[in-house]
Amino acid sequence: MDINTQKEEFSYAYVYGVAAAAGYSFQIAPRPLDAEGVDVIITGLGASNSTRRPRLDVQVKCTSRDLLDKEVIRYPLEVKNYEELRLENPFVPRILIVVLVPDSQDDWLRQSQQELCLRYCGYWVSLRGLPPTQNQNTVTVQIPTQNIFNKDALKTLMQRIDSGELR
Repeated sequence: MDINTQKEEFSYAYVYGVAAAAGYSFQIAPRPLDAEGVDVIITGLGASNSTRRPRLDVQVKCTSRDLLDKEVIRYPLEVKNYEELRLENPFVPRILIVVLVPDSQDDWLRQSQQELCLRYCGYWVSLRGLPPTQNQNTVTVQIPTQNIFNKDALKTLMQRIDSGELR
């Protein structure tokens, strides 16, 4: 398997694991949505008094590059993806998740009888409402290192969507 395909599949596994641990449904987006910058759809059941079913559309990237410093990850995002993610009022909220992995594929996963460890970590950011760019190829987006994509972060995002606070 090509290394970029491996990174893509690994990043999906990371997001899938977080969604499952948080109690949400994970679905790889169908081709038409993928063409619009949506790789993954995360859905859940709404609160008992809600008629909404929260849904989050996700663009997923994976890199082994050293883009991490103490406060931010500087990720070179293709202009097409930037423009898709910065929409002011998308029908479904969208976020970018960047999964960082070790340089060596042998270090991506550790497993024993007690644990399965996917290395390293995924980080999320919403680009909603950011200004258009004049760049031709990539836009460097900054993702705060505090925005770890874990089950608590996902639950908070989905609760905000369910309550109508995040659109």
